[in-house]
Amino acid sequence: MPNGNGTIINMQGIHKVYDTGKVKVDALKGIDLKIQRGTFAAIIGPSGSGKSTLMNILGCLDVPTDGVYEFNGERVDGLHHNRLAEIRNEQVGFVFQNFNLLPYATALENVELPLIFKGVPTKKRRERAVELLEKVGLGERVSHLAIELSGGEMQRVSIARALANNPSLILADEPTGNLDTKSGRAIIELFEELWQKGHTILIITHDPNIPQRTERVIHIKDGQLTENGNGAH
Repeated sequence: MPNGNGTIINMQGIHKVYDTGKVKVDALKGIDLKIQRGTFAAIIGPSGSGKSTLMNILGCLDVPTDGVYEFNGERVDGLHHNRLAEIRNEQVGFVFQNFNLLPYATALENVELPLIFKGVPTKKRRERAVELLEKVGLGERVSHLAIELSGGEMQRVSIARALANNPSLILADEPTGNLDTKSGRAIIELFEELWQKGHTILIITHDPNIPQRTERVIHIKDGQLTENGNGAH
């Protein structure tokens, strides 16, 4: 297991209330959560438990109604949306169930996207994209369009893209949800390899196979957290 090096996520008393004008929904009810660097954790819970709301706040896609959230040493719960966007782009690598790839762009071009936004010169970003695609086992598929790839391959491209800016946190939302069992297992193994190399990975999932492989399992139900110890190491 990689050695942690300080706290990357520190949530204290996080509440999220959605006010529609007619009704108030308490999506998160006083979340306290600490994640150390180098952690590999699964967050699991039934539909409507608050998983997506928690993920959005963890990834700086949304802000809490109340409470303190420190991410990577910076308090982010009250930040302006421009600063939140900078943090998302520079420090969080997102992996989604639906891959979110440009279908008629190549694997290389998809991985390059975050580097383009960051202003990395063409030669340097292409070298980086090729390196990352090789890292996820797609070195021979760099020129293939996304629509020419299998689901498992598309998810590998999205993981390579998530790694492009060398993020502090990889945040994955149902990364095996659209994959067959064999492809899903391969993606879990890839996350495990990345963790062994020191990456901090949080996976929000319904997949019962993922908590068996992570070192930490966090349950969310009715907007509150419980924890049942470790998964497999």
